[in-house]
Amino acid sequence: MVVQTCATPPNARTNYIVDQFEGERITIPGSKGVFRMLASSKQTNGSMAIFTSGSVIADAPGFHWHEEAHDVFLVTKGFLKLWAGDKCRILGPGDFAYVPPKVIHNPEQLGPHTELLGLVAPGDWVDFFRYVGETYEGVLTPEHDDRDLKHALISKLMAAKDRFDVHFSRDYQPPEVGEWLAEENVLGKAGEAYFLRANTGPRWVLGGVMSRPFILSSQTGDRFSISSIESSKAYARSSLSRWLSFATVDHCFVVKEGVFSVKVQGDDEWSDVREGQTIVIAAGETFMIKFSSMFVRIWSFANGKGIEEVIQRAGKEYQGYVLPDKPEDWDEGNVLQTCLDIGASTTAD
Repeated sequence: MVVQTCATPPNARTNYIVDQFEGERITIPGSKGVFRMLASSKQTNGSMAIFTSGSVIADAPGFHWHEEAHDVFLVTKGFLKLWAGDKCRILGPGDFAYVPPKVIHNPEQLGPHTELLGLVAPGDWVDFFRYVGETYEGVLTPEHDDRDLKHALISKLMAAKDRFDVHFSRDYQPPEVGEWLAEENVLGKAGEAYFLRANTGPRWVLGGVMSRPFILSSQTGDRFSISSIESSKAYARSSLSRWLSFATVDHCFVVKEGVFSVKVQGDDEWSDVREGQTIVIAAGETFMIKFSSMFVRIWSFANGKGIEEVIQRAGKEYQGYVLPDKPEDWDEGNVLQTCLDIGASTTAD
């Protein structure tokens, strides 16, 4: 038995795979864009929602802020113009931005076809998309939907202005777009909005597994963490060739390159997850991961301290930018202690 593949997330906190460009698909009238839900409240106990979104050139939704919701923007294709607080940047593939609560922001997709990965915490915030939007049944995005976006948003919000954590700032004077700064290659302080250039920031290695975080749980009050995790089948032995279980932390792994394999305890077979696919592993499950091609890159989303925390705490800071030809030695005792410290459990394969 392998993990089931679904066109839309199942209606429960369980394990599943979603194919590329699938998911619960919603379009906001006139946006020329689509949100594809990979996981939300029912799959993460209300803690976070993860989605892809795609759009051609269209109007931005308007400057707004959230009382409680955290937003992230991770570009995978095309270009995004994002205002966040006192900065505005043009983001390209691999660039990242974090917008904490109470920070005014506004995303404008520049196209010609832009794709993003997004996370919102708490997870039920995306009910806003469901409320103002409608089901999308097309292929990629409704390029020729010429309805008035602002009219659709304003009329719906007026009918339910106290229901959703979206507050528009119509008199806001936005900053001009600026060039990327040399220091925008580090993670921000806790509760601070920031931009992060692609493939920069700190790196940690545990054996032959590298974690390149976009944001750590320590920056979000343990609400969520996001990291690029990379490794290779070329290594004879992996530091993560072990059973792992996180009692309260769900993992959503989006495969960006290569073949990533997961085996859930009780299953007879490995589930191979390929480029563009997503696998969600529910909290409390015991599972093992394997890197099944020469180079594998996954983007890991966790609602707390997950696999990326194990790599960081039990591993070493890494100065290189790509995987080493040979894995470094690691301390098995550090791995066991780290898992104990963060409330996870592990046994070697």
